[in-house]
Amino acid sequence: MTSTRIAGGPGIRARRIASVVTAAAVITGVVMLSGFHTELREIAPKGTDASSEVIGSAVIGIRTFTPPGNLVVDADLEYGVRDDGTLLTLDVCSPPESVLGEARPSVISIHGGSWARGDKANADWRNVCLWLASEGFVAASVNYRLVPDARFPAAIDDVALAVEWLRAPEQVERFGIDPERIGAFGGSAGGNLAALLGMTGEGALDEGSRVAAVAELSGPLGLGAAELEADAASDWLRTIVGEYLGCAPGAGEEACPQALDASPAMRIDPSDPPVFIGHADAEAVPLGQSTRFAAALAAAGVPVELAVVPGAAHSIGILDEALRARVAAFLHTHLD
Repeated sequence: MTSTRIAGGPGIRARRIASVVTAAAVITGVVMLSGFHTELREIAPKGTDASSEVIGSAVIGIRTFTPPGNLVVDADLEYGVRDDGTLLTLDVCSPPESVLGEARPSVISIHGGSWARGDKANADWRNVCLWLASEGFVAASVNYRLVPDARFPAAIDDVALAVEWLRAPEQVERFGIDPERIGAFGGSAGGNLAALLGMTGEGALDEGSRVAAVAELSGPLGLGAAELEADAASDWLRTIVGEYLGCAPGAGEEACPQALDASPAMRIDPSDPPVFIGHADAEAVPLGQSTRFAAALAAAGVPVELAVVPGAAHSIGILDEALRARVAAFLHTHLD
């Protein structure tokens, strides 16, 4: 585990010291009670060199944020190991130490990348983690299993486990978290997972893997063939959805019933948490994905805020100063 203070300034990243990674290499081939040997392995690609879903080098969206120098990063904390030996890790970004005994709200941060790539610690998503911490939240930036090694529902199962880990007494005490005030933030594929996390389950929002607020950007939210057809979805979107679900692109409900299970709108009930939705009007994921989801939430009586911004930027590429202020205000309203 590493605990690192962050120095402010453009392009500055947290110093990452191997801990769980080294331990995993040392105990490769660990003997399971069954007598079989399971090799612990990390999710790849990994690290600050893994690209985000913000293409190119333009300074847009979250890249316009400069972190202050008094934040703390605890990197590569293990939150679970799957049966196949996959080591699940996250980074916790914390605000400066507050008044002793003051419990703070927290936010699970979920990277994008077509459910097939990306990493919690690439430059853009590390900046998301630090931005959330600068707003006073304890942010947990998670890695989850990726296509093609794992398909739906592996990723949402991992993200749900991360919430349960964060809510456990050990983490509550260590990071000063209020377990009743946990939210979720995600972009692109991570936006789908954040929304799905929020819509999964019923009733109280302060136990298990339930969250009290969801903010998502540019998420593909309706993965069924009918919704993709209604949006005139691109071959690119149909292909990545098919890969994620393990179905032929455009397969109907009978051939791909998991498409509905993976669509947040199909899980909505009135007890679900408030949702913030951000979307650019000319981006790769059709705007109809967000407008239909917003309408379904409103129809169920779930508080929803929809922010449509101009342009073709995607996911945290639209998370500029103005949108950060709106997302932060939403999270503070529902988590403070």
